[in-house]
Amino acid sequence: MKYLVLIPDGMADERVEALGNRTPMEDAHKPCMDGLAQRSTVGLVSNVPDGMVPESDTANMAILSFDPKVYSRGRSPLEAISMGLEMAPDETAYRCNIVTLSDGGEYEDKIMLDHSADEITTAEADQLIKALEAHFGTDYRHFYTGVSYRHCILWKDGNDTYDFARPHDIIGRTIRDYLPSEENGGGEFYRLMKESFEVLDQHPVNQDRRARGLKPANSAWLWSPGKKPRLPNFAEKWGISGTVISAVDLIKGIGLCAGMKSIDVEGATGNVHTNYDGKARAAIQAFEDGAEFVYIHVEGPDECGHRAEVDNKVLSIELIDEKILAPVYGYLQGTGEDFKILVLPDHPTPLRIRTHSKEPVPFLLFDSRKDVQGVDVFSEFTAAETGLYVPQGHTLLERMIIR
Repeated sequence: MKYLVLIPDGMADERVEALGNRTPMEDAHKPCMDGLAQRSTVGLVSNVPDGMVPESDTANMAILSFDPKVYSRGRSPLEAISMGLEMAPDETAYRCNIVTLSDGGEYEDKIMLDHSADEITTAEADQLIKALEAHFGTDYRHFYTGVSYRHCILWKDGNDTYDFARPHDIIGRTIRDYLPSEENGGGEFYRLMKESFEVLDQHPVNQDRRARGLKPANSAWLWSPGKKPRLPNFAEKWGISGTVISAVDLIKGIGLCAGMKSIDVEGATGNVHTNYDGKARAAIQAFEDGAEFVYIHVEGPDECGHRAEVDNKVLSIELIDEKILAPVYGYLQGTGEDFKILVLPDHPTPLRIRTHSKEPVPFLLFDSRKDVQGVDVFSEFTAAETGLYVPQGHTLLERMIIR
């Protein structure tokens, strides 16, 4: 038996007036996804437990069968592990976005324009992170380059419980009310973030970006702290070997912490312009190399949701269907082996609010050995109409692997 799990990150949404009052899932031309849904078990699942923030670490951990209430320790440590960083027990990891803040005025009065700085390239970001390390690095604190706008700080004896604001939640807002404060122990974080603007704003990288009509990455933004994570071994838990394919360090980190193999795909960016064909080829190669379980995560729909890009969100869903799901499904059909396919977003990222929400998401579970009555079109609303609801996301994989 072979198992494929496909995660179009943030694909679920609300109905959008610009799409004729359809959701992006309803509007997208996705013949493979819809064809599978017609012969699949379809329903809703809640991947974010009550009381937890709807972030990708929480949701993807749940999909991979690890209860977030037990194992979640923040996304930054998972990203650090993916980056090959060795975390000591007394170190805290922090996500360090390099973001775009508005020009002029006091730092506190600036507006969060873009949590991704126009999805800055990793090569450009590396120069900025090195500038931050040169200015702020100490024996107890170091900056490390990740991918695009997503980077990491390791901080000895750092506060691993501080409640930072998430930059993608405050796009278009003045940052004053969302900055760390001296009153609740965030003074050092605040001073670092404020001073980072002075380091980055006129950096040659940002001068060049402005000249090319791109947003500058002119401030660091810290969030999601945590200590070194520990997850059960996936192969020991389920008795099958697992492989993760993702452009996002967070997802790679979950897989690596669970003892899974992680495959890097050249040209995989984490946005709508990613290497879809390469991800499909990597999945097929992983199966041919003996992997029994392959987990493909595609960030594009999520980033389009954050950026309120309606057409690109629809396009990303269509490309995932055409260039990833269809060829891997075709390969699995040709092997002559039994197989199962699970497709679901980790959480919604509604275009209207430009951030994650925690509503249940639709899933389809296809079993090549069975022919069941599914739904005509795979969407948020057809999934709800089936009446099937899985309230705890970390139990969904059991339906795939055991049943």
